[in-house]
Amino acid sequence: MTDTRSRQIVIAGAGVAGLTAALAFAERGYPVRVFEQAQRLEATGAGIQLSPNATRILRQLGVLDRLLPAAVRPEAVVLKEATTLRELARVPLGQAAETRWQAPYLVAHRADLQSALTARVAEMPDIHLTTGARIGDVDTGPDGITATAEIGGKTIEAEGFLLVGADGVWSSVRALVDSAKGSASPRNHFSGELAWRATVAVDSAAGQTFAAIGAKDCVTTFLHPGFHMVAYPVSKGAAFNLAAFTKGERIAEGWSGNADAGIVARALRGTSAELARLVEQAGPWTAWPIHTVDPQQPWTTPNGIALIGDAAHAMTPFAAQGAAMAIEDAATLADIIADFPADPLAALAVWEQSRRPRVAQVARRGAVNRLAWHAVGPVAIARNVFLKVRSSEKLAADLDWLYGWQAQKIIRR
Repeated sequence: MTDTRSRQIVIAGAGVAGLTAALAFAERGYPVRVFEQAQRLEATGAGIQLSPNATRILRQLGVLDRLLPAAVRPEAVVLKEATTLRELARVPLGQAAETRWQAPYLVAHRADLQSALTARVAEMPDIHLTTGARIGDVDTGPDGITATAEIGGKTIEAEGFLLVGADGVWSSVRALVDSAKGSASPRNHFSGELAWRATVAVDSAAGQTFAAIGAKDCVTTFLHPGFHMVAYPVSKGAAFNLAAFTKGERIAEGWSGNADAGIVARALRGTSAELARLVEQAGPWTAWPIHTVDPQQPWTTPNGIALIGDAAHAMTPFAAQGAAMAIEDAATLADIIADFPADPLAALAVWEQSRRPRVAQVARRGAVNRLAWHAVGPVAIARNVFLKVRSSEKLAADLDWLYGWQAQKIIRR
């Protein structure tokens, strides 16, 4: 095996997961080749929440300082009833979060995170990023992996000992893992939920309406049996990101598509007039079908393929941890490979085993959040009573396991 092949990491996908993985491996001395099928790195989506478990890693990788000028540090997470706009609970963030969890809680536009990651990647001489290239085939063997990518009708090869699939819900690398495991059925499923997204300027009519009913320097979540909506500032506070979640039919195989805006209007029945006005003023909304990936299926193969982020375990966004889990995956995978250089492929199974409980716990938290936020009748009453008697300090303490997480050193005996 050549020295390059014995050390090089090949990554499919240059989103949050892929670029974080590239940085994490390069920081540990590995040469990295990243292939992205898009011609240009354009961030999809809108706003993104980055909790301390994610920003702590971004700081270690030299990304956080590049992101901070465009991000916002919200002062709290605020829960409100959509019908009365009554505040139900408040979890302190801002300086309190940084003191408690030793890293900031940030909200930002996804494009700003992508730009910060890309800028840091450009500074790393051991990372080679190729756009407009899709990995179409991979040969595996005792000498490592050879990935074949197509670029403008031409074919190039990249050799290494590890292929990291960071290519999202519609991962092509995942098909290689499934094939190696003898599985032909698709893992990704439409969740039955639609995410409706809009970004409004602070000085627009919609921005002023939100400022009157929400907390403009906080992450505000409006709770209702038929939907919930999360709103927070982005782009240095110049705009608000709005994301509403409803039940809906599958609308597209890809990320976004057109859907009947009447779905949102019908879900709003019984809400406050001000909130209904905000939804009307903020349109048009882009609908995003929420797809999940079965996390029980394999994430790694013994011959040098690993899936991270949405490619491995895409989950619903109700714990606001999709990006954070991808960032954690990337950093922990690079750590364990670096810690066991004599047997890196065997370390893949150890990494997968160590990550599964954490990802499963986060997914359960998301499911609980959705149940609580869409509660109706006695369940909603019980929720409100619980939040009323639970102090802000205790609500923050309930998140210590999530936001205070740090990777544990794995010792193999």
